[in-house]
Amino acid sequence: VQLVESGGGLVQSGGSLRLSCVAVGDDLENYVIGWFRRVPGKEREGVACIKSQDGTIHYAPSVRGRFTISLDNAKKVVFLQMNSLRREDTAVYYCAASTRTLLDLYEGGYDYWGQGTQVTVSS
Repeated sequence: VQLVESGGGLVQSGGSLRLSCVAVGDDLENYVIGWFRRVPGKEREGVACIKSQDGTIHYAPSVRGRFTISLDNAKKVVFLQMNSLRREDTAVYYCAASTRTLLDLYEGGYDYWGQGTQVTVSS
């Protein structure tokens, strides 16, 4: 499956953005889909993930209560609604799909990756 992210941009601190991840060539019925982010010079960090089959969700502590991951009814698009954005949320955001059944943010467990979308939060 090919993944294409969109929705990144520049936003002021406290603002909101919604990222989208579209699946091309397949739907996301049998995947765990995760959002990750990377700041230059740092390791990629898991943000949130959702299991398509039952809708269970897991968030990283740094975003819990501010970010919401969701999957559309057709299971073709995954969203990441980001509210109360902070400067430290600035990063390139990637979506990824895993064929495992485990709901976690272990980067090595994800098989397919998008190219990323830049999110910049200004003060």
